[in-house]
Amino acid sequence: MHLTVTTLSDQIFSLEVGEDLDLASFKGLCELEVGVPAHQIAIVWNGRPLHDDKLTLKQYGISNGDMLLLQQIQGQAGQRQDMGQHSPGLSLPQIDFSNIQLPGVGGAGAFSGVGGGGAMPQQSSQQGFNEHDPLTIREMFMSNPHQMALLKERNPPLAEAMLSGDIEKFVKVFREQQQERMRIEQERLALLSADPFDPDVQKKIAEEIRMKNVETNMETAIEYAPESFGQVTMLYIDCMVNGHPVKAFVDSGAQMTIMSQECAERCHIMRLVDTRWAGIAKGVGTQKIIGRVHLCQIQIGPMFFQSSFSILEDQPMDMLLGLDMLKRHQCILDLQRNVLIFGTTGTETPFLNESDLPEHARLNSNHNNENITDEDRQLAEALTRSQQETVSRTGAQGDGAASSSSQPKPSTSAAKAASPPKAGPSSSPSSSAQGMTFSESVISKLMGYGFSRTAVMEELRRANGNMDQALAALLAKSLNFQ
Repeated sequence: MHLTVTTLSDQIFSLEVGEDLDLASFKGLCELEVGVPAHQIAIVWNGRPLHDDKLTLKQYGISNGDMLLLQQIQGQAGQRQDMGQHSPGLSLPQIDFSNIQLPGVGGAGAFSGVGGGGAMPQQSSQQGFNEHDPLTIREMFMSNPHQMALLKERNPPLAEAMLSGDIEKFVKVFREQQQERMRIEQERLALLSADPFDPDVQKKIAEEIRMKNVETNMETAIEYAPESFGQVTMLYIDCMVNGHPVKAFVDSGAQMTIMSQECAERCHIMRLVDTRWAGIAKGVGTQKIIGRVHLCQIQIGPMFFQSSFSILEDQPMDMLLGLDMLKRHQCILDLQRNVLIFGTTGTETPFLNESDLPEHARLNSNHNNENITDEDRQLAEALTRSQQETVSRTGAQGDGAASSSSQPKPSTSAAKAASPPKAGPSSSPSSSAQGMTFSESVISKLMGYGFSRTAVMEELRRANGNMDQALAALLAKSLNFQ
């Protein structure tokens, strides 16, 4: 049967138990939820305390859907003595109010001195813990990655000061938040003795009630819909624009298909921009529209499509497929299968995984360098040196798989020179924009290291077909050092 348990601190949780479960076992389940020892737990049902641990819930008359009140008392001996003397209409004696959590701060043992920064480990209630010592608080959080993650989410300023390594900065932020909490508490106490008919006091009371409702709503969401606090990656697909690989963001909320100026230059279509269509794009913010490319070819999977682009001056995303493109080709966003279906051709292309997304679109993009060890740094530096040496050797000796020319490696701008795209969908996937072909065995070997085919082809083109140089570049990029 389904039972709901509430505490004096407004903490609410649900339990699925059998009706033949005895009271002692039920208290043990409650101990796992609130962190209070079972012998210090008193259960009240319909205003009547349940003091015989050997009786079952069915014998007490508790049925499915009932709500029970959990209270904490000082000791087992005091519990039995006071429960025996308890009569209906009297509150339970010897309640230990010092261990009751504040609403909205966290679970049992929550620490109230970090500005709502999340629940502290249960060791915080042990003897010898000083909740007013910043260094003790910092040491406890640094030794518990789970609590540190909660602090980053719920109290970013304190977490940032803690991770900066500057003890003085952390102490300063910690003291400021403590003083702010004390000020709020003093205002609340002053509110209790103020004139309730004063309009200003009534506004403050209304705000207190509103915030209480907000806290309750958030706690309920954390309990029953924790997935709503998570983050999801945006929808990107791989495509080719004018023979150049681009990761396009699929946005059904955008009115038109857009492209950044940097991407347009990389794809060599800036010469087609009609500046008469310049203007301002308005949405969440505003951006300058340089002009419009009226017609350009896009390859998505094996199919080729025609599209127009509005070129934006300062756009972090390379390309955005808007509603004009999606409606024209009757596209379906199949989130169950994680694919984009083109209704006009019947083809489909998968959405990219987080590891294949552009750097700015990844959820952990702000923390990519935090977990890089010194070994990784040394490896990346060695790979970079190896890449440079390989470039010099390639310029002197050449590479049969890439070109028979003995000239040095061409410059980046020359390597990216445009070439007319193939007209049919039957073009080989191992063909580059410059007409160069690479061995499938080389491509498969590089893909075996965990890199996508698009990334492998791009680096092979830049390395003129040199597999070692391409591998070095791919590994260095994976460590965020290029």
